[in-house]
Amino acid sequence: MAVKFDRSEGPGVIRLEGEIGIADAARLKAVLLEALGPGAGARIALEMASSLDVTAVQLLWAAERAAQASGTLLTIEGTVPEKLCNPLREAGFERLPFVDHRDAEPANGGCL
Repeated sequence: MAVKFDRSEGPGVIRLEGEIGIADAARLKAVLLEALGPGAGARIALEMASSLDVTAVQLLWAAERAAQASGTLLTIEGTVPEKLCNPLREAGFERLPFVDHRDAEPANGGCL
């Protein structure tokens, strides 16, 4: 399964692995909605992801806006692989969702 939600730690960890595409959209949306629930929150681990299609990126952007509006903690855990960064840069993204572009040292290791 490309989208896993490990709730054993607080907050939980959403792990994206392999190619995250349209086939994973329903699962990713459900997991993000669960993480946005009352008293929830999560870290999103992208280290094992090999690609994110536009659907996955759109869901992450929507989750970021919802998290900001509700005060829910959703963050990137660890570093973002360069293989994810390059296609996002080429597509015109200035930053990845959940990365504060005002930080001198982005939480994702400087990806975007």
